[in-house]
Amino acid sequence: MSVIAVLQEISEFYDAAFVFHWLLHSTGKSSLLGYQQFINCNTVRLYLSKERITVVASFEKQVSLKLPVVRAKLGLLDKDFPKAPALSAEMVTHELRKVSPENLSPHELLVLSVKLLSSGHRARAIPLLQMALEKDPGHVKGLIVMGQARLQEGLHAEATDHLERAISNLILTGHPTAEDVDHLILASQWAGVACIRQGKNAEGIMHLERITSLEEPEDPKSKAHYFDGLLLLASALSKEDRNAEAAKYLRLVVAYDPSRKEFLDQCL
Repeated sequence: MSVIAVLQEISEFYDAAFVFHWLLHSTGKSSLLGYQQFINCNTVRLYLSKERITVVASFEKQVSLKLPVVRAKLGLLDKDFPKAPALSAEMVTHELRKVSPENLSPHELLVLSVKLLSSGHRARAIPLLQMALEKDPGHVKGLIVMGQARLQEGLHAEATDHLERAISNLILTGHPTAEDVDHLILASQWAGVACIRQGKNAEGIMHLERITSLEEPEDPKSKAHYFDGLLLLASALSKEDRNAEAAKYLRLVVAYDPSRKEFLDQCL
């Protein structure tokens, strides 16, 4: 069963935050069975033992920008992605012939690149993303999308660079909006993943620990991302034999979503 087929069966969508590689979003209402079905699709494999939770990410089969829920979290859905047939690379090429990419705004370039990414045309999308970031090096959504795209390619150092730039810009925001906070949670998770995939576990954990310094969001989806981040952090800590710390965060996760109690039981 494909990832998208599973997502369609689960009553509450999983989103793009659970990236170890978890772009996983769970609302807290979804059942452990649904969660395990998602894991069994090889998007994220969790091997649980009495000693630790070991997280093995499958970057080839990850949840990506192909999923509407992922694009929605970056504000790239609805008006930018009306319900229509999938956009082919040829259709995008036709659009680009109408206007030179150099004349498009960073946001317009981002929208086109995400359309290409969602259709599996990463090679054509990356130059548009690069052009968007040349026009606006601090474009947070562009940096995050580029970081996620590089993660898919296994270019973890480059992914880290883009994600850390996004994080820096978000941290410097004087009065962050709820969306800014959500993006900071997502970017911190993905940066943590990118570091850990390079064997930089300490740096990865530092990125994940940033999430714990934030107040628990009120928005339901952002709240789910927040607790997904805590679960990811607990997994990373457990892998380092820091089980007492892992259990502390897992207890918070279980208080939010009792269906995840199995993870706490396996950590103790």
